[in-house]
Amino acid sequence: MDLEKHPQQSAAPAEQPAPVGIRASDADRDRIADILRDGMAEGRLTAEEHAERVDAVYRARTVGELEPLVRDLPVPGGAPRPSPAAPYGPGPENPAGPADNLVAIFSSSTRRGRWRVGGRTNAFSLFGSVEIDLTEALFGQRLTVINATSIFGSVDIKVPENISLRGSGTGVFGNFEVVTLESADPEAPVVIVNGYSLFGSVEAKPKRGKLITDLHNQLRKHLGR
Repeated sequence: MDLEKHPQQSAAPAEQPAPVGIRASDADRDRIADILRDGMAEGRLTAEEHAERVDAVYRARTVGELEPLVRDLPVPGGAPRPSPAAPYGPGPENPAGPADNLVAIFSSSTRRGRWRVGGRTNAFSLFGSVEIDLTEALFGQRLTVINATSIFGSVDIKVPENISLRGSGTGVFGNFEVVTLESADPEAPVVIVNGYSLFGSVEAKPKRGKLITDLHNQLRKHLGR
């Protein structure tokens, strides 16, 4: 056989997922909505959870806001869901390690001062209050995700003015408010607040006058660069 007359066709490159910082298209939202629909049909989501997530889908502005809505659901066919590409430079692609948990049930829970922020924090308030103050915290990774749930209570999150802050959530007879920030520094930490409030409030906003100094030096130190 003359191989020169029958060149091997190169395989088409695999389709890469859209970078998570890219604006979401209608097709992106429909894809996520289909996964949520299947999740409810299979009994993985309750009707209430499905309604909350679908509402968040059609309010999302970027691909990065869509992916967390289906992170705990299988892709069609039962294959493991691939991790999205890291959008914010060096550092872990997804928050890794155990989550920090702040729980307030008929009480209060506070985290403030000089503390090292983990990749994930779960805040739950039931007839109580949770306060998370990141203005003096040390960020050991670029991406930090806070999952906040408030039922007849409050979750209050304060961040420095020179980081990026984003969020996606729902208020049911309550308030869910995230004051969006986009840092001028592309290597600044990114805090994403997800969750919902039921007859309560979840608020995340910058604290005026509070800045992280020497962002690059801090990140190099904690990322071992």
